[in-house]
Amino acid sequence: MNEDTIKGNWKQFKGKLIEQWGKLTNDDLDVIDGKREQFLGKLQERQGLAREAAEKQLKEWQERHPDFRFND
Repeated sequence: MNEDTIKGNWKQFKGKLIEQWGKLTNDDLDVIDGKREQFLGKLQERQGLAREAAEKQLKEWQERHPDFRFND
């Protein structure tokens, strides 16, 4: 997958991520810019989750959205 496709994918799914985790903001996602580790850290911070819980929620979300890819 080329870089333009990955960036387009991230933009497309930003709304779906906010829909799932309402405490995340567009600004959060702009800073994260599709990087998985940064996303997990922000998810933990905003949602008040332990690392394991954030990983589990993200994995379940990704299973429901198989076209989604992180940039890293």
